Formats: sequence, C-alpha cells, structure tokens
Amino acid sequence: MRIFGKGRHRPSASWRQATDRAFTLIGDGRYEDAGALLTRAADLEPWLSESWFNLALLHKFRHDWEQARAAGLRAVALLDRETGAPDWWNVGIAATALQDWPLARRAWQAYGLKVPGGAAAAGEPHGMDLGSAAVRLSPEGEAEVVWGRRLDPARLEILSIPLPSSGRRWGEVVLHDGVPHGERTTAAGHSYPVFDEIELWAPSPVPTWVVLLEAAGEADRDALERLAAEAGFAAEDWSSSVRLLCRMCSESRMPSDEGDGEHLDPHDHSEPGHPGPLGHRSPGALWVPERECGIAAPAGLVRGLLDGWVADSPDTRDWRDLEEVC
Repeated sequence: MRIFGKGRHRPSASWRQATDRAFTLIGDGRYEDAGALLTRAADLEPWLSESWFNLALLHKFRHDWEQARAAGLRAVALLDRETGAPDWWNVGIAATALQDWPLARRAWQAYGLKVPGGAAAAGEPHGMDLGSAAVRLSPEGEAEVVWGRRLDPARLEILSIPLPSSGRRWGEVVLHDGVPHGERTTAAGHSYPVFDEIELWAPSPVPTWVVLLEAAGEADRDALERLAAEAGFAAEDWSSSVRLLCRMCSESRMPSDEGDGEHLDPHDHSEPGHPGPLGHRSPGALWVPERECGIAAPAGLVRGLLDGWVADSPDTRDWRDLEEVC
C-alpha cells in the first residue's frame, strides 16, 4: 500500500529505539524528554501513523489538547483501515476536551460508534445511551472509584458522592480515558468498566457535607437517601459504600456488593473504626446505628433535609456534627 507516494515499511531501528526510550521516560513522568524523542521519531518516519499516534498519546498525558488534536489528525490521515482504530478514540477525547463537537462526532463515528444526530449536528452528542460505568478519580494519587452515567465515550457524570480527599463533587462531569482499568460486577451478573479520570470537564456548584447519623436500622438510612433524591440531590451512607482496596484489587474484576450480610469480602482492606463494610462491624451485629453519611445539597437545604428526616421518625433517627467538606 502507498500513502502520499510513500511505500509502507517497517520502522527503522532508530525509530524503535527512540520510541521505546520515550515510553520509558513517560512511565517516569519525564514528558518533556519523551516529547523530544517522539518528535525525533516522527521526523524519522513521518509516513507512519504510529509516529503521530504516539505524539498524540503524549500530549493527552500532558493535557495539551490542541497538540493532541493536531497529532491525532495526522495519525488518522495515515491509517490503512476504515473503522475501529484507537487513533480515532484519542482524537475523540481531545475534541471533547476542546468542545470541538463536529470533530468529536466524526471521531466516534469513524471508530464505529453510532452517534445520534449525524455528523452535521453542531452540539455535543446526546442520547448515545452508553449506560453506567465507574471512574477512578485521581488515578495517580489517592485514587477513589465512584459510579456515574456516561454522557458519551469520553465523559461521565458523577452520581456517587466522592470523598472530600478526591476534590470532586456529586454532579461533576469528568473527562476519562478510553481503556478501562478494572471492572465492577453485580449479583445480577452485569459488569461495568472502570475508567481512569483524565481531568475535570465541568464543575458542580453543589457542596459536599459530612454528617453523623443515628439510624436505628437500614430503613432509616434508606429514608434519608430517598428524601435527598426526591429533592433533586443525593445522600450516601459512606459507612456502607466505601471500601478500602489495594491498587491490584481496584484494577481487577471486583464485585460491587458492599459486603452486607454474613459474607466477609476478602478484598475489603478496611479496619475497625474506619470506612468500609468491615470497618463498621461490631461484635455480634452487622448494623451499627452511628453512620458517617455524605450529603450533596445546597447550604440552604441540607439542614432542613436532615430535620425533616428526623421528624418523620424521631425515636429512631438523629443527626449531629454537620460539616461542609468539599
């Protein structure tokens, strides 16, 4: 096959050495040095789509979206297959970061995905119906996996209430990578990918609060979560929903069951007195009335929400120590 008059050939030894060394440097976080090597590789083999794919990948790691888009477009111009190339996926991520919706639509369609509205539509792609997924916030730091709704192949709206250490809020939209690192399964047999966050795409104005609840039973806890949802916001019992996992467990295929009941989750690394289904056990009982709960709600609503919850069953419910944390 010939492209722009140049015959396709195997990359030279110099190209391979420069590229291999560049990805070693990328692994060490030395992006500037890696960029010089990948630029040299592209100069050596400008007719290889891989040269530009690698540069686009580097620019994605650096969150330099203009450069990622430019290199990505050069890569796809040299492709020798019509659909399914990861080069198009990287173009889609860069275009989404830049809100270049015509290019994002073109990229997802070229990859082989159905995009409602067609390529001529100007706005962001709605209605792709990609379902739920999990995203790993701050994957290189104090990582936390939360649940959300996929808006398109590169964005997810957070529906869990993240812990304050993540710096993220309920309702925020994050840009995420295309290759899952891990999977979460349900008792019904469904599986959901876990993507790594790249960066915050759209912030949320709704603050995160932490409060200590006294809830006599699970039904009392569930009632608060329902009240918050009915108000258009969220409450989450962190005492049950948070599991402390090692990196290997987090990036593997894991059940999303939070460990309620008699089953002891061997992957839960929490300790007594700390978040997690095992950390909140007490001798001879599975339910501890004192619960640490996260609430996502405006300042003018949160206290009224809690007071209303208590008023519905004052003998079995109470709250204290409300604090805004994010």
